[in-house]
Amino acid sequence: MHTDTEAAPTIGLALDRTAVVDQLGAHGGRALRFERCSFDHQDLGGLALSGARFVACSFEGTAFEKAALARTRWAGCRAPFARFDMADLTEAQFEGGDYNNASWSRARLSAAAFSETKLTGASFHQAQALGLRFSAAILVSADLRGISFRKARLEGLNFAEADLGGCDFTQAVLVGGSLRGANLKGCTFRDADLSGTELGAVQVGELTQHFKGCTLSTEQAAGIVAALGITVL
Repeated sequence: MHTDTEAAPTIGLALDRTAVVDQLGAHGGRALRFERCSFDHQDLGGLALSGARFVACSFEGTAFEKAALARTRWAGCRAPFARFDMADLTEAQFEGGDYNNASWSRARLSAAAFSETKLTGASFHQAQALGLRFSAAILVSADLRGISFRKARLEGLNFAEADLGGCDFTQAVLVGGSLRGANLKGCTFRDADLSGTELGAVQVGELTQHFKGCTLSTEQAAGIVAALGITVL
């Protein structure tokens, strides 16, 4: 059901830029809703789509550079290799879906949220990320350099092989998920609780370099010591 401020849904169509522009003109400023539509490899850069809803849509290789996408909702969509660079995604919500190798470089992602999404290889380089939230997301090999997770509760995030250079995890709590093989250069884990996440192989030198001031579990500490060939009785 659509509301007075939301246009009737467009369902099951393959749409290009001209069709989307026509929809914007036809609905007099009401938020658009698309269900099971395909926008694959289209250039939607710069379009004013704030408040739009996308349900089970496909955006493979789609360009959204500099688009206005604030308060948009994305449910169960596919957007591998899509480009959201410099777009405004303030308060956007992504629920489920596959966004592998998508790029959000220099995008505005303040108060945006990603839940149960696949973000393998995605790039968030230089994104404006104040209040950005992730939950139960696959971030394997993603570029998250410089993002602040300060005081956040991070549940089920797989950061394996991700680039976390310069990220701030001060007072964060990581529950589930993994840091295995991630680049942690310049990361801060002061007063962070890592006892509930997978660290992978950790060298003694990395404890003072990356993990100084954090909390580890007894099992994690024992694993680090065991990797040195030391038996603790």
